[in-house]
Amino acid sequence: MRDVTNVDLLHALAESYGFGTSYRATSGLITQPPAASFVKLLRALGLSLSDDPTDEELQFHLDARREFWATRPLPPTVVAQEGAEKHFNVHVHDGHFAHCWIRLEDGSSRDCYQDENWAPPYTASDGVVWGEATFHTPGDLPAGWHELHLESDNLDEVCTLLVVPQTLSTNAEVVQNPVWGVMAQLYSARSRQSWGIGDFADLALLAETVAAHGADYLLINPVHAAQPVPPVEDSPYLPTSRRFINPIYIAVEDVPEYALLDDDQRAAIADLAAPLKAMNTTAAPLERDRVFATKLACLRELFWRSQADEQRTRAFETFCREEGEGLEEFAYWCAAQAAESEHEGAPKHAGGDVEELKDFYMWLQFVADEQRRHAQERAVAAGMSIGIMTDLAVGIHPGGADAATLHEVSVPDASVGAPPDQYTQQGQDWSQPPWNPQQLAEFGYAPWRDLLRTVLRHSGGIRVDHVLGLFRLFWLPRTDTPAHGAYMNYDFEAMLGTLVLEAERAGAVVVGEDLGTFEPWVQDELRDKGVLGTSVLWFESVPPEMPRPSQQYRNLALTAVGTHDLPPTAGYLKGAHNELRHTLGLVDATVDELNAADKVWIDQVIDLARAEGELTDDIMEGLTRFVASTPSAMTCTTLVDMVGDERIQNLPGTNGEQYANWRMPLCDGTGAPVLIEDLEQVESFVRLAEASKR
Repeated sequence: MRDVTNVDLLHALAESYGFGTSYRATSGLITQPPAASFVKLLRALGLSLSDDPTDEELQFHLDARREFWATRPLPPTVVAQEGAEKHFNVHVHDGHFAHCWIRLEDGSSRDCYQDENWAPPYTASDGVVWGEATFHTPGDLPAGWHELHLESDNLDEVCTLLVVPQTLSTNAEVVQNPVWGVMAQLYSARSRQSWGIGDFADLALLAETVAAHGADYLLINPVHAAQPVPPVEDSPYLPTSRRFINPIYIAVEDVPEYALLDDDQRAAIADLAAPLKAMNTTAAPLERDRVFATKLACLRELFWRSQADEQRTRAFETFCREEGEGLEEFAYWCAAQAAESEHEGAPKHAGGDVEELKDFYMWLQFVADEQRRHAQERAVAAGMSIGIMTDLAVGIHPGGADAATLHEVSVPDASVGAPPDQYTQQGQDWSQPPWNPQQLAEFGYAPWRDLLRTVLRHSGGIRVDHVLGLFRLFWLPRTDTPAHGAYMNYDFEAMLGTLVLEAERAGAVVVGEDLGTFEPWVQDELRDKGVLGTSVLWFESVPPEMPRPSQQYRNLALTAVGTHDLPPTAGYLKGAHNELRHTLGLVDATVDELNAADKVWIDQVIDLARAEGELTDDIMEGLTRFVASTPSAMTCTTLVDMVGDERIQNLPGTNGEQYANWRMPLCDGTGAPVLIEDLEQVESFVRLAEASKR
């Protein structure tokens, strides 16, 4: 592909669709993506552009874009803030009257008020002349999802009016009364009753265990749905659906229908479960495919039992009605995949009847939702002020359920990633298809709202991975290099506003992972909405490249020593990540050279903690106290640190053939597995829980 004739016209066209034509890299340099990238990305949005578009071709698309907006009666969505008026433009045939009114969620109606607008009329390509009028909403509308109506003598149009809270009251509470909690990878936290992997029963037990030491919340990895049959994706951050739950976390023996089995049936299930339970006491990587295949077979039997219980059937039907069309579409997709699968764990019946399989996958969501609710109830009953916090992944698998069922609001020919930086010099391609911002607005942000409602149900809080994606996402043409990507801007008032509104209604706290490349004003917007950011001890610095003193940490933040993309602290201090990267041939430097480079910064951080009086003989305990002493509204201690684990959960830039990412069970510093029931006997667990208290 040659460079286009007129880059200015191409950039103007790209900007009209929301792309930024340059960005500031982490180095501080202004970077401009190549022209060919914009051509490919505009094609991904549906534009028919040649490889080397002419001026005339580009001008044609620019004129079409202008006409699209100048002849549109209503905006796709109008976003207002509670307690403030919102001005918006409408278009009717020139000289015709315009009347705007609002139908509120409660069924009542309100009028909008017209303002002066002297914009000249616009003559469309078909000869129709359009005029523009400006209205504003009343300033006392309640937060919620309302309808905005436009009436003219030849028009009757409606769009979504989203009124969002000024700020998140749930977060205001933790700012006033700081809390601490524990972060854990649920799959890795096993009990004696686990089937080889942590489940929702283990979630409840772990929450009760840490609550007994004063923890106010338990933050876990995303539990989004993976593939409906083995083989399944190991990474919780590459789900097939972000809205629905991974049934692998269902505790089979806690399903009510299990109690209805006779002795022989229970014995048969016990025989299937025995080899999985034997895995609980090994440090070997988790075997998700084996676990899921066995659970599916057992759950299949319980599903048949459920249909004979009238009360359970009614509860299931109610759940399905509440989840609506989205659940049914997801279940149909799962059923189709299962019917075609040749894997021995595929839940086939009557030749893979899709309708019957669809009901089964809907029932799995019903059971998973029920067990999540029970876990949250037990967490709160144990004394937690927040309870279970779940993680929301930034995107979805390109071949998954959401990619198929939400294709109207996604862009399959583009991929989300990150530009090159000091950590990944080639950039990152996450392979995830992004939201289409225009289509999201056309759908009134309902897909985003519905996702959040399902995820927030039975959750005391939510951590939004890469919250910066609500403002802009780094797009790259699918199969192209990340170095050629460009940023797509989103309507952050709508995206962030929807998050705040739904969290407010759910009574949940919100933490945004705001690490990465962003403009400073983004954190200002998050702050103004009351959304907490994320601070990581090893990443916090002040000029001239010195560790940040504890009292200079952000108040509106969740602060922790490390993250899931770093080794546990014990492993980080020993250079476990450097040894692994060297072993895998990912770096040219020696292990000693890599450790020496890291040691400079590590020593500075440790020296600061010592100078502030938090560090004694135990480095991990001292760093934990340092974090606890910050003014951050929320602080967090990782479960792996509390037991002295050293193994890396995830090494970015590697695949499952190189390293067992997301498959490491919880172990202590000697490599021995640690079960939830044994945590109280782990001396470091008790010490770090005490050091974590605020």
